[in-house]
Amino acid sequence: MGKTVDTIELVSPSPGTTRQLKVHRYGKPGSGPKAYFQAALHSDEYPGLLVANHLICLLDAADAKGDISGEIIVVPVANPVGLGQQLLGQHVGRNEFASGGNFNRSWPDMSDAVYRRVKDKLGSNEQENVVLIRKALAEEATVMEVKTELDGLRKALFNLSVTADMVFDLHCDNDALMHLYSSARHRDLAVELSCDIAAPVILLEMDPGGSPFDEANSGVWWKVQEKAGEGYPVPAACFAVTVELRGRNDVYDELAQKDAAGLFRFLQRRGVIAGDPGPLPEAFGEPSPLEGTDVIRAPAAGVLAYHKHLGEWVEAGETV
Repeated sequence: MGKTVDTIELVSPSPGTTRQLKVHRYGKPGSGPKAYFQAALHSDEYPGLLVANHLICLLDAADAKGDISGEIIVVPVANPVGLGQQLLGQHVGRNEFASGGNFNRSWPDMSDAVYRRVKDKLGSNEQENVVLIRKALAEEATVMEVKTELDGLRKALFNLSVTADMVFDLHCDNDALMHLYSSARHRDLAVELSCDIAAPVILLEMDPGGSPFDEANSGVWWKVQEKAGEGYPVPAACFAVTVELRGRNDVYDELAQKDAAGLFRFLQRRGVIAGDPGPLPEAFGEPSPLEGTDVIRAPAAGVLAYHKHLGEWVEAGETV
């Protein structure tokens, strides 16, 4: 199956307006592992837009050679709603103007609804349980209620992502090193990905709070396992990760090409794309618990001048 490009019409917020999602699809559904990528859910976080387009170029070449072994979906612009939010010449893409809600918070928790669909069908075979749960996830995503434009966007993205083995949500920070957020349940995969994309910081959590997109996709699996109990094995079958592509101003072709190549190699290691990714690069650092991070607040208002640079070690008592 060759590449296809689909257009999904979103719910219109007012007469005479329309927004769309463009979806790049590779491979045949069910032929192998499924990977889902989206960029700029926080629509003013720009590096992911460029990385996604460089990744599409690599995938196009792989598709032309017949090297797509699984299924890949790429949504290079995941949030056209936020992308159009301009206020006095400034792009405001983190929160929706209509509701004030953060685009990457308060995603629906499908675990109760999914468990109701599968509780009388689950058995002792783990892989059969995975098939049942993925089918239930697809059904729940299809019947999500849509009242607002934001609801429609979330439903469209969920319909693309919820049956994936791997979900990559491409973001960035204001000013940062490359870093990852993922579940502690997927520590090994997070470390492997960090090696391929040269991310020196890996932040792992058991419960991130706020219901972000990555946890909404991956968390349903262990929540269903908790509801099912012993005797009904349910693996953590979706590796979902938020990839923070440095800072908002780190938009350069050479960086984006390098990042896209790293993501491509990771897909090769996971059997989604044929070919030899080469030896796994050495890790830059050890994973850290998300709760081990902190926000340092200045003791007074004024101009902030940093004494430390990104990546430097800070000892207790030192001036930052």
